[in-house]
Amino acid sequence: MSYRKLGRTSSQRKALLRDLATDLIINERIETTEARAKELRSVVDKMITLGKRGDLHARRQAAAFVRNEVAEMVTVGEDKNGKEKQKAKYALEKLFTDIAGRYGERQGGYTRIMKLGPRRGDGAPMVIIELV
Repeated sequence: MSYRKLGRTSSQRKALLRDLATDLIINERIETTEARAKELRSVVDKMITLGKRGDLHARRQAAAFVRNEVAEMVTVGEDKNGKEKQKAKYALEKLFTDIAGRYGERQGGYTRIMKLGPRRGDGAPMVIIELV
């Protein structure tokens, strides 16, 4: 096999990678185990490549994988009472507008893995994976 099974069934593994990829897109930096980070790197690189393509088919492919979570709240103006109106910016929108635009000239290698010490308890090697 050319991928890590991570001790899970295929549906559990897909759900884990979807959650980690969405969290990485939202936070741009997460802490996880080394095996998960190495597997996540290929998934996130594919999502960013879809974001760089930017057409409707790429957006639908990415939407089928990335979870529909709010990345941040953006102020869009004021209503008639003077209160700020806010709009939710979702993870998919952040991927296609902010992150993909940042890597327009880069030909891959969008993530960096930095090693930390072992995890207290089971000694699993921990890393920080972040967008470059």
